[in-house]
Amino acid sequence: MTPTSPREIVRVDLGERSYDIVIGPGLIAQAGAEIAARNPGVRCAVVTDSNVAEAHLDALLESLAASGVDAAPLVLEPGEKTKRFDELVRVCDHVLGARLERGDAVVALGGGVIGDLSGFAAGIVRRGMRFIQVPTSLLAQVDSSVGGKTGINSSHGKNLIGVFHQPDLVLADSDVLDTLPIREFRAGYAELAKYGLIDRPEFFSWLEQNWREVFAGGQARIKAIATGCQAKADVVAADERETGARALLNLGHTFGHALEAATGYDGRRLVHGEGVAIGMVLAHEFSARVNLASPDDAARVERHLQEVGLPTRMSDIEGELPPTDILMKHIGQDKKVRRGALTFILTHGIGQSFVADNVSADEVFRFLEEKRAS
Repeated sequence: MTPTSPREIVRVDLGERSYDIVIGPGLIAQAGAEIAARNPGVRCAVVTDSNVAEAHLDALLESLAASGVDAAPLVLEPGEKTKRFDELVRVCDHVLGARLERGDAVVALGGGVIGDLSGFAAGIVRRGMRFIQVPTSLLAQVDSSVGGKTGINSSHGKNLIGVFHQPDLVLADSDVLDTLPIREFRAGYAELAKYGLIDRPEFFSWLEQNWREVFAGGQARIKAIATGCQAKADVVAADERETGARALLNLGHTFGHALEAATGYDGRRLVHGEGVAIGMVLAHEFSARVNLASPDDAARVERHLQEVGLPTRMSDIEGELPPTDILMKHIGQDKKVRRGALTFILTHGIGQSFVADNVSADEVFRFLEEKRAS
């Protein structure tokens, strides 16, 4: 990618909490100027993990220093298991120890784990500080960095403890994705495909034709990220706190979160985007099973996700899964459950997803029993 490649800017319209998502090459090197221009005199804590720190922390700190932004870095261990209470306390203590004030910022440099954890800390320290996302994974750039959902995991399930705390700015550097392991890039791609499957069938068709260019980089990648961010921004602007339409963003997540919990959040076995990929196929297959959609749509979704190298079946997960009744318990803890009734995002076809209340638990149990054997 050349330095002259144009940026894309997506605006998340939330009144006084509105913010920009800036997408393009070289943004880590320009982060100091971007942050200082929007927040003169700001100081910050930079939270990252050891993998990202090795590749990008020095460049970010140099950029901040060049623009006169004081920064206190904190490097955590990578992986989903970092999203827990003791690490949250560690981040909060670091921010307070740096003597940062409410008008200062917590900067998340990393993927979804770092963004979720750092955003939660920013939301509760001094009853709310500025929060800036510098996502370094495709999944974080198109999903978790946008919309203000922050949190940590519990033994009862994923992301069950947290707050809504919108960022002040998101800087999505498309170049940093070149350093991602291919497995992590594919996992993020699942979230891109999700936006097409929710309500943008033309985008899903475009991805079927252009996914290789998205993987390769350049303008196709920037276009795909911007389209995904715009799709999420539109939903968040209409339903910031997930009381209605925003639940559609969880297509594939009820099944996927249950599978993540069933593997103990072991990233060697299953990462989030892979769980979502399997979950989206299951959601389309279950929709076909209950005569809401054609089996051809489920087959099309599975075919595309398989083509890009994603797992699409429960049997693709390494190792044994717990019995189906345990999976159902994890589904019962999902945030989409309302007063004990199972709520899923189902579909009438590609790009025709909807919120389905009062889904039969017995029907889901029988469905999972069959699918785990396939």
